[in-house]
Amino acid sequence: MRNHPVFTDNDPQTELSTLNLGPTHPATHGVFQNVLQLDGERIVSGVSTIGYIHRAFEKISEHRPFYQITTLTDRMNYCSSPINNMGWHMTVEKLLGIQTPKRVDYLRVIIMELARISDHIICNGVLGVDTGAFTGFLYMMKYREDIYEIYEEICGSRLTTNIGRIGGFERNFNHIAFDKTRKFLTEFPKALKEFENLFSRNRIFVDRTKGVAAVDAETALSYSWTGPLLRAAGVDYDVRVMEPYSSYQDFDFEVPVGTNGDVYDRFLVRNEEMWQSMRLIEQALAKIAKEPSDIFHADVPDFYLPPKEEVYNNMEALIYHFKIVMGEIPTPNSEVYHAVEGANGELGFYLVNDGGRTPYRLHFRRPSFINYQMYAPMSRGMLLSDAIINMSSLNVIAGELDA
Repeated sequence: MRNHPVFTDNDPQTELSTLNLGPTHPATHGVFQNVLQLDGERIVSGVSTIGYIHRAFEKISEHRPFYQITTLTDRMNYCSSPINNMGWHMTVEKLLGIQTPKRVDYLRVIIMELARISDHIICNGVLGVDTGAFTGFLYMMKYREDIYEIYEEICGSRLTTNIGRIGGFERNFNHIAFDKTRKFLTEFPKALKEFENLFSRNRIFVDRTKGVAAVDAETALSYSWTGPLLRAAGVDYDVRVMEPYSSYQDFDFEVPVGTNGDVYDRFLVRNEEMWQSMRLIEQALAKIAKEPSDIFHADVPDFYLPPKEEVYNNMEALIYHFKIVMGEIPTPNSEVYHAVEGANGELGFYLVNDGGRTPYRLHFRRPSFINYQMYAPMSRGMLLSDAIINMSSLNVIAGELDA
């Protein structure tokens, strides 16, 4: 039984009630709990509790070879798992000093931006559902499915993708993946415009979101917010621009920034980020056309499994396969931190290595965990119905909240 603080109110005439919002409430969007003290429909105070999943990703990672940790990162923010995969691979590459070819970087940009679109479709769609508008969510699921089909064509998986490898990708992209990506870029803009009109011209949605849960830039920074939430508060910070990775410095794109930091601004920022992601994917496809088509991995035989036909017929390939699988390749004694712009903000990996086959220590900077710390303070004085919408706009993913 969890021990929660006793709530008090200065007015003896006020009768307060306690509400458990979660961990199984359909509006909590995951397995976490908020114990709220209510004065009628208005929240007086609250306590957020997490720990209902507690899968111990970081501790498990300390007992897994580097390449096996990819599957654990999948299960953090499972709405955009390829970004987690790429972030982890880049962290190991930073440790090992691996320089990836430009084509690999551009392929990664395509995958990560598709994942960002997929994540924002879910967030803004669910925000509509929680304000009573189900149509937009249902309509956009078709395009999320299109993105999943692209994943499936590249790696055979959809939700938890395990996509890519240290140094690049397991295999080259086939023409079907490129064709589906171009088809998506052709069809999605019209749908996204219709989705925007469905909400931005909806009086009920605008009234329910404008001015709700507004956060100023100073407060957002004091809570270490990043990503769309911070940008909606007016802070122009994006890891892709401030600390470019995967050759993002080669691309031309804009970072959308809000003014009020409220639920409506977060909705607008995520919508504009989807437009910018499509712009990035178009540029990446153009850049790939100028690169050698057979390059999809860096020249790092110590960390790239050789093709099976070589393993079956070549002793050297068999030796490399054995050493990689058993984690017998020496690694440097060092510590590194690498961050990528996840769908919810700065997704970082702090790796301490002692030269062994597994990390000595590993810490994930999970943006949902950072962002969610402010939920209870934000909810004070808010109506319960607005607190639900606020939670939707934070896009809290339980797997990323509680690792």
